[in-house]
Amino acid sequence: MNGPTCPLPISDYPRVLLAHGGGGRLMQDLLNRHVLPGVSGSVIGETDSAMLGLGRERIAFTTDSYVVRPLFFPGGDIGTLAVCGTVNDLAMVGATPMFLSLSLILEEGFPIADLDRILATIRRTAEAAGVAIVTGDTKVVDRGKGDGVFLNTAGVGLLRDGPPIAPASVRPGDAVIVSGDLGRHGIAVMAAREGIAFETAIESDVACLHRAVASLLDEGIEVHCMRDLTRGGLVSALTEISSGAGLAIEIDEARIPVAAPVEAACEVLGLDPLYIANEGRFALFVPQAQAEAASACLKQHTPCEGAVQIGQVVASQRSGLSLTTRIGVRRPLDLLSGEQLPRIC
Repeated sequence: MNGPTCPLPISDYPRVLLAHGGGGRLMQDLLNRHVLPGVSGSVIGETDSAMLGLGRERIAFTTDSYVVRPLFFPGGDIGTLAVCGTVNDLAMVGATPMFLSLSLILEEGFPIADLDRILATIRRTAEAAGVAIVTGDTKVVDRGKGDGVFLNTAGVGLLRDGPPIAPASVRPGDAVIVSGDLGRHGIAVMAAREGIAFETAIESDVACLHRAVASLLDEGIEVHCMRDLTRGGLVSALTEISSGAGLAIEIDEARIPVAAPVEAACEVLGLDPLYIANEGRFALFVPQAQAEAASACLKQHTPCEGAVQIGQVVASQRSGLSLTTRIGVRRPLDLLSGEQLPRIC
């Protein structure tokens, strides 16, 4: 798979920069104790995209792998996830997504009709997002060794001038906004996997978020930090940001949007929607004085009509995330040991 030459100046890289990975406590332990120390000379980033200077350009660079099961689910498929997930990781540092790579690991015997369907989705989603797939790779592994198809994508985007959008930029008093209702992606994938039919159909929220983010920046909103609420959901994202900022975050359960069908499904299945992955939702940190304007700006975009403030950042001697319940009790929230729903992104 060949494409046009990247116009950005590329120099030798003196170091390997790794973007931060989400998930539960076991995944964090795996990364912190083995993966990251094992990469010599690495620089650990606080965001899902590394921010790099190449000549006169400032770019964001990210990579991700997709192992969802089943491959097709209500509202999307593994191809939609691959494009939107990579575009969103770039958007979360304020970058304009430009170029993607695409690598496929196919299991011997994987149906060509399914492959064509996934590739058509990838093409349509990339075209709609305004990004070009410029390079890639394809490998075939033995039957029984690949679970159908795995995808890997990497993305490059152009950064705007201005202070970094990262946990270290979060300040006491910042408003915490979520861009929409939570939990639909995880429940949609789980229901498709297990063959569960709910009274009301639940579709994934998978969507590209870069245009909504661009509108925030175009309007002059002082964006301090953003994080898409993928693996580990809202709690994992906010816990990581709290740790990176060295500040406490307080959220209000009554303000957190969860659609009634998702809430009902979680009650039946014993799941917590605050830990369930989303693929078209993000958390936004802005000064409290700009919270209303930021929410109004987001609501102009289809994936973000449900944007709402759910909490605030507070100065504290210890970082951490806490929740005020509907009955007024404040309790701490932390990472789960594992993941409630594996193989959903």
